Amino acid sequence: MIEQTKDLIPPHKDITAVLVLEDGSIFWGYGLGAEQDIVAEVCFNTSITGYQEILTDPSYAGQIITFTFPHIGNVGINEQDLESTVPAARGLIVREAITAPSNYRSSQHLNDWCLAQGLVGISGIDTRRLTRYIRQNGAPNGVISHNPNGTFDIPALIEKAKNWPGLEGMDLAREVTCDVGYEWDEVRWTLEEGHQKLASPKAHVVAVDYGIKRNILRCLASAGARITVVPATATAEEILAHKPDGIFLSNGPGDPAATGEYAIPVIQDLLKTKIPLFGICLGYQMLALAIGAKTLKMHQGHRGANHPVKDFNTDKVEITAMNHGFMVDKDSLPATAKASHISLFDQTLCGFELNDTPAFAVQHHPEASPGPQDSHYLFDRFMEMIANHA
Repeated sequence: MIEQTKDLIPPHKDITAVLVLEDGSIFWGYGLGAEQDIVAEVCFNTSITGYQEILTDPSYAGQIITFTFPHIGNVGINEQDLESTVPAARGLIVREAITAPSNYRSSQHLNDWCLAQGLVGISGIDTRRLTRYIRQNGAPNGVISHNPNGTFDIPALIEKAKNWPGLEGMDLAREVTCDVGYEWDEVRWTLEEGHQKLASPKAHVVAVDYGIKRNILRCLASAGARITVVPATATAEEILAHKPDGIFLSNGPGDPAATGEYAIPVIQDLLKTKIPLFGICLGYQMLALAIGAKTLKMHQGHRGANHPVKDFNTDKVEITAMNHGFMVDKDSLPATAKASHISLFDQTLCGFELNDTPAFAVQHHPEASPGPQDSHYLFDRFMEMIANHA
């Protein structure tokens, strides 16, 4: 393990990578994956499992992920657990070197997969120190440079980190959304059977893809939804042309206010139809903006598993997974909405529902499994709302 430093010279001859932050902090290490430089916001994720799902979650576009759990890569990579076809994260930071995978579902070594996907990583640094830095100072801009020759232009890398504009004002949904719409009927994975197809749909849901995760689609399908996915830029007329029984607003990356420039008018038109609507993550933030609430950039964000959230409708606490760097200002909710969920870590708003329209949304990710299924009821709640509306 190599300590954080301001020294511009690598401490060892075998150094092959460096992480440089915008304030000049330097973390020397060992490169993995692609051999190139990448600049992004540096964040951390506290999950001890699910690194494959995290790296392919489109909500991580524009970010370098620091994994606080030291052993990443132990179970390899398999095709069934990818949340998108390509990794959305720009890079990864791990404590220990990636070891040979040991899992019966593994089909590829994590480093080989990173190399094939053009994903840059660094190992061997003090991830606890970096995490404390982020907690104290907020998520910084940073550059990972992977060069097997061990030669690095540190001043140039610092300038690259300083000059990166940051996530505020960035509309990244356009980068990760689908190019054309498609149909989805695959349900959640089960042991021995894998992913099966939905046999008897109960309703037709149109999902707006701001960066949708595959397991969200599977959870909707498992609850009985036949799904049509449309791009983030779809108009209200294009969405309604599919004659949906319900409308879903997906997760996604970037600044919600930036994506909202084209998404908010669409959502406002959809709300007028009174068709049941459900939003998750960025979709939650989009719905909030559409009804007049405000979103704010968080100091460090919430990224990881085991986040306790209270549901005011049931007074139950669910253990959730989260991934967001922006939040909805709970004090800005209009009178037409009421809070439904709140974080028990910091009392930030995690869900709301509308009083005059069948619509609700949550900040956390109910399709993930830290509970392991504490939040799956939200998909059933959505389908019940659709059934009652019909």
